[in-house]
Amino acid sequence: MMPSGPPETAPGDGPALRVDNVYKSFGANRVLNGISVQVAPLEVICLIGASGSGKSTLLKCINLLEPVDSGSIFVEGHDITTPGVDVNQVRRRIGIVFQAFNLFPHMSVLQNITLGPRRVLQASSSEAGGRAAELLDRIGLSDKKDEYPDRLSGGQQQRVAIARALAMNPEIMLLDEITSALDPELVAEVLGLVKELALGGMTMVIATHEMGFARDTADRVCFLDEGLIIEEGRPEEMFTAPQQPRTRQFLQRIIAAGRL
Repeated sequence: MMPSGPPETAPGDGPALRVDNVYKSFGANRVLNGISVQVAPLEVICLIGASGSGKSTLLKCINLLEPVDSGSIFVEGHDITTPGVDVNQVRRRIGIVFQAFNLFPHMSVLQNITLGPRRVLQASSSEAGGRAAELLDRIGLSDKKDEYPDRLSGGQQQRVAIARALAMNPEIMLLDEITSALDPELVAEVLGLVKELALGGMTMVIATHEMGFARDTADRVCFLDEGLIIEEGRPEEMFTAPQQPRTRQFLQRIIAAGRL
């Protein structure tokens, strides 16, 4: 199925993100097989599909953590896969959060959040601290600013990881299975924060196994299989009347497992 494209934008507005015919292999294993997708400004896209379908690799390619073999990726019309691109400059615009929290264990919550703005954005300690205080209040962890990561629950650590990414004021947020490492009772608090970000207006691409979250939060859902987006559409269409047999098979298994 050809990509349906993002929702309509104002005349002259282009996509916030465009992936054009991207291929990526690891040795003999081709993971992305000519994938193309566009994301409109402030659009929230959820990537669904079985493990190994290419979701995480796609996000890593967008953030330039993995080089593409061929194809192009554009952020607001600028080709970020062209030779000589300033990788650090690109990553200032694109935040990414993984299922592993990756917080620095020897730093407090406040230090974890302020490190990037101070080192990369050259923000003053007071500027970075003020922004961190706002974010900690937003995620409900103001009272944990001086704690170290090992004193926090998994859900709290993941919320801090999201706040750390937001402290860099990214234009696009990539979230890669951010609840996979959490105990079931902690999943809701993290997904609630992401839903709040989506409602507040943030361009987001989210790889997730949480089908209920995708149904309730995404503007558009993309189903990946063998490194291709084989179907995409609005959540109400994808989860009630998928068109492709492979999509139907995947969702039937999800429903049978009680995950939707």
